[in-house]
Amino acid sequence: GKNEYDLLVIGGGSGGLACAKEAAQFGRKVAVLDYVEPSPQGTTWGIGGTCVNVGCIPKKLMHQAALLGSALKDAQHYGWNISQPVHHTWSVMAQAVQNYVKSLNWGHRVQLQDKKVKYLNMKGSFSDPHTVRGLTKAGKETVVTADNIVIATGGRPKYPTHIAGAREHGITSDDLFWLKESPGKTLPSFILDVSLECAGFLTGIGLDTAVMMRSIPLRGFDQASHISGNKQICFTTQQQMASLVTKHMESYGTKFLKRCFPTKVEKLKSNKLQVTWKNADLDTEETDSFDTVMWAVGRAPDTKTLNLETVGVKTNSETGKIIVDASEATSVPHIYAIGDVTEGRPELTPTAIAAGKLLAQRLFGQSSELMDYDNVPTTVFTPLEYGCVGLSEEAAVQCHGSDNIEVYHAYYKPLEFTVAERDATQCYIKMVCLREREQRILGLHFIGPNAGEVIQGFALGIKCGATYPQMMKTVGIHPTCAEEVTKLHITKRSGLDATVTGC
Repeated sequence: GKNEYDLLVIGGGSGGLACAKEAAQFGRKVAVLDYVEPSPQGTTWGIGGTCVNVGCIPKKLMHQAALLGSALKDAQHYGWNISQPVHHTWSVMAQAVQNYVKSLNWGHRVQLQDKKVKYLNMKGSFSDPHTVRGLTKAGKETVVTADNIVIATGGRPKYPTHIAGAREHGITSDDLFWLKESPGKTLPSFILDVSLECAGFLTGIGLDTAVMMRSIPLRGFDQASHISGNKQICFTTQQQMASLVTKHMESYGTKFLKRCFPTKVEKLKSNKLQVTWKNADLDTEETDSFDTVMWAVGRAPDTKTLNLETVGVKTNSETGKIIVDASEATSVPHIYAIGDVTEGRPELTPTAIAAGKLLAQRLFGQSSELMDYDNVPTTVFTPLEYGCVGLSEEAAVQCHGSDNIEVYHAYYKPLEFTVAERDATQCYIKMVCLREREQRILGLHFIGPNAGEVIQGFALGIKCGATYPQMMKTVGIHPTCAEEVTKLHITKRSGLDATVTGC
């Protein structure tokens, strides 16, 4: 018989919702099946996925709370009389953030209803390539059939199961944003962007925060220091973008336990958590107690209950992610996958949204346009933000060879830092270009205030194939940080001092 829906989307996150709503615009019968499995600590949330509930949105709002704390310190230099000491109340911030997130959950429900998309709060698993069995929290079963099925279940944080007590006593980013009370003295362990972002805003609101750092920070972002002849030097130096981020955080008050490996977490009678770790440099065992231990060891695709093997959807045996082609198609006809659950795609909300919309347009709107994953901009919202678009220096060297790459760079000082006497030694810009006459820009990396806003603007130019000469002809807006990009003229190859002096 005929299937019940034209499209069934499994997963109510950014990508899944965008795909469902776009398909409904074409008059198709669409359903979204969404279910949030409670975290090991029991945290749950509403529709909207990671970004809305336990990702970008609450993270950016708490980052803003920390920036306001810094602004209060700066304000005194600008003549504002602020009584000391200032105090931050976690519960007030948390309630406001959580209320906003709940309003977004409600907004998504309303939008689906307005577009006549059926919402099913159920956990889904495949019975056959066109049939999904939905199970409610209460155990009620519903069978849904669809011509096309899109998997958009995203990922969930992993726990380091080899560490005793990690799962029992630790939290992840799934829990942090829904805490009613302050996490107190906190140890975000391991060094991913979410670990640094959380450590940054926790420090910024006045909490004692230490990051356990087992290797290089921000793995996957730009790490290169300089190029010498044909040899690429990749050890950690002051010029590395990722190193600059962590150095600023250290000066900002975040502690880093470098080259340390946690071995166990124990709960004391005082309810504090005692963490034991090995210091690889000193070859010693060390301990300290914390109020909260947060794990940031990566994310795993949320596919365990989908029963993918039954219908033959192929996954990467190492990562567990679903293998898709350029059109987001899986190994099974009429089954597609988008977003963080897919292999080789950036784990970013905007790419999932764009991919979801384009997929719906191809399925129902006679479009043939594929998602372009090149030159996707992104930003890490650490206290001093790091934004980038395009290739890292290492990737550019790997693709084109060091002799064919020119890197322009500058250390600059934001004007707003001057009166406040803030340290600007980590404010840095790097532009990676081809060395040929046209000098096409391959990548742009920016550390400084409002990096996300800066990179978003330049991303268009780089997407359109902007060149270094075109950038130099672009008139800057004075006095801004973004203006410094249009004035880059010192190359790494020259070895000259890249510090900007004057305006």
